[in-house]
Amino acid sequence: MANHKSSEKRIRQTARRTEVNRVRTSRIRTFVKNVETAVASNDKKAAQDALKLAQQELMRGVSKGVMKLTTASRKVSRLSAKVKKIAT
Repeated sequence: MANHKSSEKRIRQTARRTEVNRVRTSRIRTFVKNVETAVASNDKKAAQDALKLAQQELMRGVSKGVMKLTTASRKVSRLSAKVKKIAT
């Protein structure tokens, strides 16, 4: 348990940030899942639209500090490869 005012405040701040980051991460996962669902159904147009939205959401996660740039770039690269595969 916290013994100082400052450590009690840090606990409150951490709890608040954790909740916000959990929502952001969940949102990113949903957008990625939408792309994978569209790819699985072989819907080229829907997959491309979903990829564009997922890419924006992943980069927003990077700017908010939820994930690293390299992680987001890797995920975008893999998703776009999947979309490209059904496009041909």
